[in-house]
Amino acid sequence: MMLKIAWKFIRFDKAKSIGVIVGILISTFLIGQQLGVFFFLSGLMGALATDVNADIWVVDSKTNDVNQLGRLDMRNLRAVQGIGGVGEAFPLLIAGASCNFKDGTSGGITLIGVDAGKVQAIVRPEKISAGETADLQMDGAISGEFFEKKNLGGSIAIGTDFEVNGKRAFFAMQTKGFRGFGSSFCVTTIERARFYANQPVNAISAVLVNVGAGANTDDVVADINRQVPGVRAWPAKQLAASSVKKILSSSGIALSTGTLIVFALIAGFFIIGLTMYSSALDRLKDYGTIKAIGGSNGYITRLILTQALLFSVVGFLAGLLLLEGFRRGVANSGLIFSFSPLVLLGMFSTIGLISVGGASFALSRIRSVEPAAVFR
Repeated sequence: MMLKIAWKFIRFDKAKSIGVIVGILISTFLIGQQLGVFFFLSGLMGALATDVNADIWVVDSKTNDVNQLGRLDMRNLRAVQGIGGVGEAFPLLIAGASCNFKDGTSGGITLIGVDAGKVQAIVRPEKISAGETADLQMDGAISGEFFEKKNLGGSIAIGTDFEVNGKRAFFAMQTKGFRGFGSSFCVTTIERARFYANQPVNAISAVLVNVGAGANTDDVVADINRQVPGVRAWPAKQLAASSVKKILSSSGIALSTGTLIVFALIAGFFIIGLTMYSSALDRLKDYGTIKAIGGSNGYITRLILTQALLFSVVGFLAGLLLLEGFRRGVANSGLIFSFSPLVLLGMFSTIGLISVGGASFALSRIRSVEPAAVFR
């Protein structure tokens, strides 16, 4: 019964009802847009640690960001291989390099070098869009990232030639979605990465470890940290989380995103509140009639809050539909994100609180209405 009456009130003043719904829609879209971009960027910050198929990263003892790895010696690899519980351990080299492309442009890339037989551990099969990991064993072969092709000479077609630090290379494999924070990942063999980046033969950036059957990851991490000097072992997820934390603390990404979300909340609150207040002023006699026939302030409150709930549902669904269109549109350019059910629930709860808070403007005025107002 309450829903039916609330719906009639909403339908009676369509212009103001549409205004409230538009306010909720705008708030939903802006909040979702900023959260989506934030999730995308924060995902890139720790992407290297999470995308690579390794349980443990062994890095320089001062490193706490996977995007800024120090230098290790190959002797660290042999030391890690001797730790109990280590199923396999293999080296990884990450180095920056400059490239010259056929269209006359130049740019920087991040070379990721790994043993030829371990490329699939670095790039998951679902992220390979063309070519095969075995193709990287050819002389000069490097992978190119689809979403970074504008920074890679405009074309990453298989067989496209270019120069890396003045040395010939060509794209032998394409990846799609294998990216880091501000980096164009190009995978090749570790020997070729050393050659292109002018690194000594014993240089590596990390030792990647997969624990053996029956071994506990935390125990292996503790053993490596205790027995191998000068290094620090991280479970992959912890290194990714540390990377995100360090970048967010040293950049303005979190602050700018949070500020825009707060402004979206404030704008939505006042749009909804003032529109519902204006609507309440136009309907004072109607609410006075309800009081005159026995309706209490509690009943009026429930009626207003029910209207706010209906506005929330309709506006949130409309905003979510618009947000989904935005999400699919930007996915074509590589800005890929999604929302978990928990995040969607949090967004709806926030929108509901905005609506209820906005309804308080109307409630403060309607509660003071006397039943006699209907006769004036």
